[in-house]
Amino acid sequence: LFSGHIVDISDPRKIYVACMAVLALNTTILLVTAGGIVPVPQDHLLFWIFSGVFMSGLARSFIMPASFSLLPRVVARSDISSASAWLNSGFNVAAVGGPAIAGIIYGGYGARAAWFLPAALMISGFFMINALRTPIASPPEKREPALQSIRAGWVFILQNPVILSVMLLDMFAVLFGGAVAMLPAFADQVLHVGAEGLGALRAGPAIGAIVMALYLAMKPMKNIRTTTMLWAVAGFGVCMIGFGFSTVFWVSLLFLVLSGALDCISVVIRATIVQLLTPAHMTGRVSSVKSMFIISSNEIGAFESGLMAKWLGLVPSVVIGGIGTLAVVALTAILSPKMRRAVVTDE
Repeated sequence: LFSGHIVDISDPRKIYVACMAVLALNTTILLVTAGGIVPVPQDHLLFWIFSGVFMSGLARSFIMPASFSLLPRVVARSDISSASAWLNSGFNVAAVGGPAIAGIIYGGYGARAAWFLPAALMISGFFMINALRTPIASPPEKREPALQSIRAGWVFILQNPVILSVMLLDMFAVLFGGAVAMLPAFADQVLHVGAEGLGALRAGPAIGAIVMALYLAMKPMKNIRTTTMLWAVAGFGVCMIGFGFSTVFWVSLLFLVLSGALDCISVVIRATIVQLLTPAHMTGRVSSVKSMFIISSNEIGAFESGLMAKWLGLVPSVVIGGIGTLAVVALTAILSPKMRRAVVTDE
């Protein structure tokens, strides 16, 4: 919440550059310590790793609202939908490729080479974002106190039924319908596949998301209809139900690929709607709240999946979660008619 306020009263590009500098320094320190360049006692090494994770979390809490605020400064309003799709495809390529490349490097060349990869990429990212030039926005004439500014961001969201509804829909859909946390158990107990099969299952949603994101990037939606998002989230729930019942590996993989594609449609629509309906002076605060919705749904959803699997069993937990997603879609459509009928244009 505080990071959104800071972004709105500052130059988001400078915030982004500062965060990338912190991340580059952070990963370089981890390369030196955890990579074994400087000998660190084993009992001290854990301190450095957890400190690095903590600093990374702090920096990333500023990066999300900064990047959200930067987008309309470097991309025309008519290209916001396409840009959101390109960002989503880039994220998913990294999500699949990063761990895979790191695993190969670690297996072939050891920990030092594996730690060198993120350090080199973060340093490259720092120079790239530092080279970006954006129009300089005039600072606000009057700076609100931090708490008042944060409250204003929440009030704007709560008074905008379309933005609030798309955020809540995405949060609860992922909260109930996310099966990614259960994939190791499904691979072992239901599908009876090894590590290679689990890797394919983990990559499935990202592959679907990459393909759909590239399609949406090249053929962007000009009229953003929230009904499309409702159908996409409903389809995601159906995919989770199908995945839960499936006992055939390729069928399960197909459901996961489809779920990634449908989730991508939802993500692009949500990002575009929030971007187009948010005033420029409030993008940081709105984005910080949006990122909290996303983070909470992913992390708490993983916890919820494990808890339901313990109480109800592995298959019932995923099936009931998919049914819960369908219920969330139905309730959103009924309780938020403004959101259901909304059409946002890029003009």
